[in-house]
Amino acid sequence: MAKPRVYYECQECGRRSPRHMGRCPQCGEFNTMIEVIEEPEAPAAAARASARPRTQPQRLSEVAADAGDRYPVPVEELSRVLGGGLVPGSVVLVGGDPGIGKSTLLLQVAAVMEPVAGPVLYVSGEESERQIKMRAERLGLAPRDLFLVTETELGAILAHVEATRPRLLIVDSIQTTYVEGKASAAGSVSQVRECASALRELAKNTGIAVFLVGHVTKEGVIAGPRVLEHIVDTVLYLEGDRFQAYRLLRSVKNRFGATSEVGVFEMLDRGLVEIENPSEVFIAEREINAPGSAIAVTLEGTRPLLVEIQALASQTVYPNPRRTANGVDFNRLLLITAVLSQRLGMRLFEKDIFVNVISGLKIDEPASDLAMAVAIASSMWNVQVPADMAFIGEMGLSGELRGVSQTAMRVREAAKLGFRKVMVPKTTRGEDLSKIGPEIVRVRNVATALDLALPGERRG
Repeated sequence: MAKPRVYYECQECGRRSPRHMGRCPQCGEFNTMIEVIEEPEAPAAAARASARPRTQPQRLSEVAADAGDRYPVPVEELSRVLGGGLVPGSVVLVGGDPGIGKSTLLLQVAAVMEPVAGPVLYVSGEESERQIKMRAERLGLAPRDLFLVTETELGAILAHVEATRPRLLIVDSIQTTYVEGKASAAGSVSQVRECASALRELAKNTGIAVFLVGHVTKEGVIAGPRVLEHIVDTVLYLEGDRFQAYRLLRSVKNRFGATSEVGVFEMLDRGLVEIENPSEVFIAEREINAPGSAIAVTLEGTRPLLVEIQALASQTVYPNPRRTANGVDFNRLLLITAVLSQRLGMRLFEKDIFVNVISGLKIDEPASDLAMAVAIASSMWNVQVPADMAFIGEMGLSGELRGVSQTAMRVREAAKLGFRKVMVPKTTRGEDLSKIGPEIVRVRNVATALDLALPGERRG
């Protein structure tokens, strides 16, 4: 009889080692190697695994054309992120910080999808049925065919699925689910991989759409092995500041639609409420003609958003001035301050620079470079930015402004919100902007942009 195999597996990256190590050589994390005992496979199970395959190859022309039909999702923001609806048999992984609203969102999804798709089974490994019922009453939800169960063992979950025959399955969360008989604990690499693979097979064989809730690490990525994101069809992140009301549902992987799509919600006492015009909400409270404030037109997926970027340049009291970025990439901030110092001669070496994106948003797109540079210079010189001007452009190390994609779409969004001028790079990749509405101010470099956007007397 074969002996059990013993090895050590990293809980962060999944690396296996025959001996214990305090620090994983692959990901560099400490105290993540745990002992795993792998029982030898029984002869009967091995025989079943080598049996005739359950499926047969098909010609492409013979595959049913309706395999991609979708369930309509009544929540427009969620439908946008999913790619236009929920595909039967798909597996969707939803991650986010604790308390950000993952369970609230999925309970609302279960309630609105029950009349559309059919019965829904909500499996919770962290809350009791009574707790979920109390949340549903607080949100005003009363679906007829929503079944609740508190269960963490995978075999029992599959038995409940067989008994209720739902069209939508929600598992909250995948880190609390485990397979009976494995020596590792729930949430370990092997358990997460095994449970996710089994639920994927369930979805593909039965056509049940599956939502999985995933915990995140302190770095903000979904906990568990990276293979978890490869197993599922769609990966969504629910983002936002816990102290702000706005939430962004961002798609980072989608086999049935575009990636980097964003849905915008607001957390209220009745749950997550979708925002139809987020640009108007994000700039509604800005102070008109305030130094250090500029409007950037960024693109999230296929949606243009207008956001307010604020900057503050204050006299430093430290030998090394501080650079603080909230909502923008820190390295982009360093790049822009270096260009402003070297190419325009601004004395930023004696200033602390703080840059903030209002409403807790996070911007990774380089198209916001011009707005950030204008905001920093506006605060540095204490000159007001015109309230009716928006900015689009990526900045190079020579101070030149480069064109960005979908400029016409961005300008239309600015025009819709009443902006009369939009500053764009000289080259806009052949797009005709003259007939959209606002006055187009074309500039070749950041020096010209600051001359036009910030007229008046300046210092340093």
